Amino acid sequence: MKKAIYVLILLLVVVSGLVFANREIQPKTSEKSPQKPLFGAELTAALKKWESTPEGINFKLWEESPEGQKVLAGAAKLRSHIRDSTAMEAVVTSLSLPPDSRLGFGVMVRINNDDYILNFGSEKSDEFKQLHSLNVDDKIIIKSHAVSYAPKYSYPIVSGDYVEHDSKVIYKRAPRKGGC
Repeated sequence: MKKAIYVLILLLVVVSGLVFANREIQPKTSEKSPQKPLFGAELTAALKKWESTPEGINFKLWEESPEGQKVLAGAAKLRSHIRDSTAMEAVVTSLSLPPDSRLGFGVMVRINNDDYILNFGSEKSDEFKQLHSLNVDDKIIIKSHAVSYAPKYSYPIVSGDYVEHDSKVIYKRAPRKGGC
């Protein structure tokens, strides 16, 4: 009986060894190869191609609409502050973002009589703790590195890098790791 069990175990080990030995090991390659950044004529051609898609056509129509013009004008007003990384005075107008927004955590602010979405990205429990203490009509000082816009939103989107309230820094974006 013991010999039969030993033979079965030995047979199992040999068969499983053969199965694993014959298995082809294929390196995992991504479905898409990383694209090279586009420059010059390639960039212009890609932009023209995108503008002919339904999304591109809708974006162009939005840009030319009164709502799109208002958003673009609001974004243009902040470009010099962002380029020079200067502080901007803002007043908190709402503690929530517009309905159906997918920007993460943010508040609505008014800068120079124009409304903006002040976006901080996906919410992390401790990182935004002090920002939750803000109230409507609080005056804050902000710095940003970018302003963007999308047809989905009726306001330009300001990326929050630095927020000061009552001369106290309540938020400062952590520098990127491993990048410039």
